[in-house]
Amino acid sequence: MLSNLTSEVELLKRHVMILKLVRENEPIGILKLSELSKIPQHRVRYSLRILEQKGIIKPSSKGAVSTKKAAKAMQSLPKELKSISKKLREI
Repeated sequence: MLSNLTSEVELLKRHVMILKLVRENEPIGILKLSELSKIPQHRVRYSLRILEQKGIIKPSSKGAVSTKKAAKAMQSLPKELKSISKKLREI
């Protein structure tokens, strides 16, 4: 039952790491992201796809770049995680 939750947390952690690297190094491609994060290219590609679908990053001819939504997403993350943590403690 908790394995799904653990998997989702790990996935979120990876997406956040990739987003941070994009913001710090933009524009940046999959190969460089994989090298910096030590995450396999196929997983980096998946995280980029999810972040792009949410409008947090966008592709460019030189690699991924963050959008205005990226700053908002990173700013709201601590509050959202705190809320989730509170809900988990209530179980």
